[in-house]
Amino acid sequence: MSSDTTELAWFKSSYSGSQGDDCVEIAITEQAVFVRDSKDASRTSFKVSSAGWASFARFVTNN
Repeated sequence: MSSDTTELAWFKSSYSGSQGDDCVEIAITEQAVFVRDSKDASRTSFKVSSAGWASFARFVTNN
C-alpha cells in the first residue's frame, strides 16, 4: 500500500458528538487500520494490524 493516506475513507465514531473536535479518525483497509488526529489531519497517521485494532476495540468496549 502506498504511504499516501489522503485517498483513504476516513471516519469518526458516531459517539464523537456534534462538535467532533477532539476525536480520532480511522480508515480501514484490508491490510491495516489507520488512525489520525481529527484536529490536524495533515499530521502523520499511524497504522495497526486489523487484529491489533480488534483487540483494542474489545478492550475499550469491555471497560
